[in-house]
Amino acid sequence: MRILHTSDWHLGQHFIGKTRQAEHQALIAWLLEQVAAQEVDALLIAGDIFDTGTPPSYARELYSQLVVGLHEAGVALLLLGGNHDSVATLGESRDLLARLGAMVVPAADVADEQVRVLPQRDGTPGCVVCAIPFIRPRDVIHSQAGDSAEDKQASLQAAIQAHYHAVFAAAESRRSALATELGRSLPLIATGHLTTVGASASESVREIYVGALEAFPTSAFPPADYIALGHIHRPQRVGGLEHIRYSGSPIPLSFDEADQQKEMLLVDLDAAGLQAVTPLPVPRFQALASLTGNLDELQGAIAAAALDGNPENPVWLEVVVRTDDYLADLPARIESLTDGLPVEVLRIRRARGNAAASLVSEARETLDELTPNDVFARRLALEELSDELRSALTERFRSVLAGLEENAA
Repeated sequence: MRILHTSDWHLGQHFIGKTRQAEHQALIAWLLEQVAAQEVDALLIAGDIFDTGTPPSYARELYSQLVVGLHEAGVALLLLGGNHDSVATLGESRDLLARLGAMVVPAADVADEQVRVLPQRDGTPGCVVCAIPFIRPRDVIHSQAGDSAEDKQASLQAAIQAHYHAVFAAAESRRSALATELGRSLPLIATGHLTTVGASASESVREIYVGALEAFPTSAFPPADYIALGHIHRPQRVGGLEHIRYSGSPIPLSFDEADQQKEMLLVDLDAAGLQAVTPLPVPRFQALASLTGNLDELQGAIAAAALDGNPENPVWLEVVVRTDDYLADLPARIESLTDGLPVEVLRIRRARGNAAASLVSEARETLDELTPNDVFARRLALEELSDELRSALTERFRSVLAGLEENAA
């Protein structure tokens, strides 16, 4: 049994005003070529097929193209809901897509309902799956009045662990029945869409259990042959374990992912369990880069980045400028560096100094202990400004504050 594990497609994402439609269209075409070339039996998407709960029509169309293409190729699809996905949006077409060999699990359900059997290309059962999507706290726990933050975190972690083990027990029962029927054992895998202890995230990954659960420990997973995870966009083993993997997103979803080699994972299993996990590198369908330096350094860096672009498909750039001076004409200067080159600057930022780090090392204070002027001064310290401009902004703030206090009185 060969499964292709992927996640976090985020169909419909707008990237600083840019649509990813062309990239996702190219990704689907590439994927359909790969499932044939690599003799894949099933595709597993571990959450966040869409970027929002109300995806644009072209994103839904891409989703349909993927399902139809896999059906025509004879490849099963198992799709799990993620924290970006709407349960209602995924659920509305679930029964229809089942006719095309696609199994969609929008939300956590009773244990028996989350056990799926993925077929091989010949239609025979290939593996049993604990098909667990993103677990919303309301699906597994009810908060109690007076619970502390620590109580809520412990309760949610225990509830998620209990849900995994309940589904695993149901899957073991299903596997045992199939073994009797087929005369052979099947591998058993699990899925998830959550943050695990030790996972390395990126700036485009949202916290999904705000104030309740920071990360799920790997020891809390059941002993499945393979655990296919989504939510973290950087491909990685979890805790160095070969059988617990994030596939990562197939395209960069933020500039801090620009240097990552995106991939999907070919997972080979047989009656004895996991045999191999092989990364399948995903081509870059849109060149993008984050460049940092002073203006002299950026001139060469931009010219080098431009080699990956062409007039029809320019390189998308984030430019982070290191300079001790406040340059009012910074956008114009950057524009002059890119003139005539096949690049498009989507974002310009000034590099922050060490002010933020120095603030952290100070004694911890609450807002009640600080005046508005103190808060403004701390925030201003994070910016690289001339003394003249810093003084002017401070005086302006004090003037506005005085006016507000006078009106309040």
